[in-house]
Amino acid sequence: MLKSSRTLLVVMITAGLSACAATQQPATTDTSTAPVTQVKSVEAAAAVATSGDTITLEQIMADPDWLGRQPESAYWGLDSVSVRYLRKQQGSPVKDIWQTSVAEGGNGSPVALAEYHLADNKNRVFNQDHSKVAWLFEGNLFLKDLVSGEVQQLTRSEQSKQQPVFLLDGRLAYQSNNSIQAIDLNTGLTQQLVSWKFAEAPEAVKPPADYLAKKQLELIQYVAKEREARQAQFDRKQALNAKNTMMVPEPFYFDEAYETVQASLSPDGKRMILAIQKDIPSRDEGDIMPNYIGEDGRIKTESVRRMVVDAKPRSQQLWLLDLSDHSQAKLGYETLPGYNEDVLAEVKRENAEARGETYTVNRLPRDVGLITDWYWTQSAINWHANGEQVAVMLKAWDNKDRWIATVDFRNNQLVSEHRLHDDAWINYKFNSFGWLNHSETLYFISEQSGYAHLYTKTPGAKELAMTYGDYEVDDLTLTRDDRYMYFRANIKHPGIYEVYRVNLQNGDIEALTDMGGNNQYVLSPDESQFLITHGTVTMPEELYVQKAEIGARPVKLTDTVSEAFKALPWSAPKIVPVPSSHTDKPIYAKVYLPEDYQNGEPRKAVIFNHGAGYLQNSHLGWAVYFREFMFHSMLVQQGYVVMDMDYRASQGYGRDWRTAIYRQMGTPETQDLKDGVNWLTEHANVGRDNICTYGGSYGGFMTFMALFTEPDLFQCGAALRPVTDWAYYNTPYTSNILNTPEVDELAYTRSSPIYYAEGLDKPLLINAPMIDDNVFFVDVVRLVQRLIELEKTDFETAIYPVEPHGFRQPSSWLDEYRRIYQLFEENLN
Repeated sequence: MLKSSRTLLVVMITAGLSACAATQQPATTDTSTAPVTQVKSVEAAAAVATSGDTITLEQIMADPDWLGRQPESAYWGLDSVSVRYLRKQQGSPVKDIWQTSVAEGGNGSPVALAEYHLADNKNRVFNQDHSKVAWLFEGNLFLKDLVSGEVQQLTRSEQSKQQPVFLLDGRLAYQSNNSIQAIDLNTGLTQQLVSWKFAEAPEAVKPPADYLAKKQLELIQYVAKEREARQAQFDRKQALNAKNTMMVPEPFYFDEAYETVQASLSPDGKRMILAIQKDIPSRDEGDIMPNYIGEDGRIKTESVRRMVVDAKPRSQQLWLLDLSDHSQAKLGYETLPGYNEDVLAEVKRENAEARGETYTVNRLPRDVGLITDWYWTQSAINWHANGEQVAVMLKAWDNKDRWIATVDFRNNQLVSEHRLHDDAWINYKFNSFGWLNHSETLYFISEQSGYAHLYTKTPGAKELAMTYGDYEVDDLTLTRDDRYMYFRANIKHPGIYEVYRVNLQNGDIEALTDMGGNNQYVLSPDESQFLITHGTVTMPEELYVQKAEIGARPVKLTDTVSEAFKALPWSAPKIVPVPSSHTDKPIYAKVYLPEDYQNGEPRKAVIFNHGAGYLQNSHLGWAVYFREFMFHSMLVQQGYVVMDMDYRASQGYGRDWRTAIYRQMGTPETQDLKDGVNWLTEHANVGRDNICTYGGSYGGFMTFMALFTEPDLFQCGAALRPVTDWAYYNTPYTSNILNTPEVDELAYTRSSPIYYAEGLDKPLLINAPMIDDNVFFVDVVRLVQRLIELEKTDFETAIYPVEPHGFRQPSSWLDEYRRIYQLFEENLN
């Protein structure tokens, strides 16, 4: 029997990590005393209304405006008092900037359009002493003097501007196309510091190309004189550039077949790191998608991404440009440990043997480039504030290695500081890194312990773990004095994310918030307060403010949730640790239970499969799947039991949980679904033959795999915008988990539902949007044809002609969920 609790459980750690006054002792390489998350059921906070009207599909699938239009992308004003956020206009896709304040509270009011250049400064940069701040608004630069309060517009042009940064001499630099410009804030002069071109460097004359050209020079005096004149003019221009500091510096030249990836200027303006790659199309002419519902009544061809089956390895080059002597040096990767390891040798050997061939290990250099983290906005090139050190984060194209390297300026070479190797794949999250402000010390997040944790490292020395234990650390904020690193972590429970800080001098960790849920935070510019975005399972997110002090309590700012939403009796699920039959860790799952579920005949049940794979949905905050939460509440109101599992592959549970699906997508997840079914029958009074499943995107893929490979597990299933063959999906996501079809055909065959379609013998609903540029409509088309050829009869397909991957029309949402509900009603009793 499940035990009910009205309070959120808090893990009591040896050092007393509870509520807001806890500390954790400094980390060491010995993690035998690391905090261990307590494995117990946790109940979500109850909804405002415990009884009320019947929840209907028509209401919950209506335009989400009816929920109240919650705050988005909240940030502090420069005064650390005002708070701004985006809020959607009622019945319109347009979002306004709203402003409120700590002093006044409440929702505040929309910022006047005439003041947007002053308010739209979430992405801002400060100078070294925080006396000035700059930002881009609609492509132009603005500057505020924080002492006088004066605001200046520095540019007003259509010229490209990006990545503003203050230099040590006070100038404000920014990138404009393939150049770096700097504005002298005292004189207003804009100076081009450096530029680069992908072309041959200009020459006055070239050596004779062949016999005729050589003889022409020897015989025709006019030709020789013209060459001499051109050379003289060229030499004069070179001399002028060298002697006159008022001239624009000559460009750096690179192979014309390349393009810019990223450029980063040192704070002292003396050096630049430039990453380049071959300029090749990101897609082929055949990468298209028909759009049948266009404004002109004709079929429109939409360009879409390349498929992973067509992916080719791609490498980048790193160059160090010295602006003082106009020299350039390529930074090779040969100093990186493992740069030429054949890390996929065993995979290639297994595939070769399946084809009746043999494989020989190679030691060719791997394709390497700057890392791309899907969750950050920082650069993969990070200069120390003094301009004398730089760190770059690199990743192998095969996804098996991540390196942090500094640059030896004397010898023009990379120095490896940290290598993170993963036999499965390097996570595209948890890659934050940088320098402390007042010492040449690196900090970074790494999964090397099995969980994402914070480390510090002096170049050349061993890294030091600042956090440790079975939890995930992210969202780092370093204080200006280097005393604290604030972070967000799920220490108390995998589904509860609070704000913490670690003292970088003594390693003590302190809990700052105790709100429960899945909290996001922003530290104020004066570092005295948090702006917290907080919601619960049953209540959409609002904004809160809390002092950045131990024992402080949050104060609610906004109240945007509609009375119509509050009036409905939403179901508060429990977060249950379902025992796993394949790992020593439980499978955390939301379980929605009717009040009298233990009484009477066995219940009917539904298991929902969240999308994305690497996503956490069994947490105690407001979910991205809010429509599904409301749908599940409706089902509970009608007597259903609903389970929502964070199956293996999900986020929030460490590296091993994430990578369990490597080269076998669909297998661990289906095993976890079986454990979920067992739990429901043993603990929730559910009939084993009275359960269906559904999900969208990755969740639709899981529905296929469950129905095709374990046909007795569920009585029916609904697959929404589903993947059927991973070879058709994108490269960044798929090649992480399955490598590429060219290298690892076995993994794609093993992981793609279309190869198991003959196993279908239970009712299946397939819902497919037709202008889906994420999971292409062709995925469903091919599977349907396969089912037809297999003479399967118990499946239906619904198509949505105007919908992309994430539906936009309420009518489409309603139609989709009416069909899902009807499927359950017809097959469960």
